[in-house]
Amino acid sequence: MEVFGIIRGESGEWMIRKAFKMELRQGMAEEYRRRHEELWPEMCDMIRAHGGRNYSIFLDQETNALVGYIEIEDEAKWAASAGTAICRKWWDYMAPLMAVNPDNSPVSHDLKPVFHLD
Repeated sequence: MEVFGIIRGESGEWMIRKAFKMELRQGMAEEYRRRHEELWPEMCDMIRAHGGRNYSIFLDQETNALVGYIEIEDEAKWAASAGTAICRKWWDYMAPLMAVNPDNSPVSHDLKPVFHLD
């Protein structure tokens, strides 16, 4: 992992910066935004419990690409979030809005960090 992919978190701990790309289906931007505005409290709790902080998702309206950014404590801890019941429920809920894999997880591609300025 590149050194500039690691930063100090708000509490002084080291965090891994991750960015990834997903694909939103045509015409689903407003519904996607609405569902995230009403993000379930138990989903927020799960993200934090698995080491996720400072999570943002951006939409490129020209291509329907979603670009996510999150800071995580540990890759293995974050990967374990995919096995939680609440994550699976969220994937099922969001599947009609975006490109998904057979298990309804979003088709996601990690983005390679190339520059960071503090």
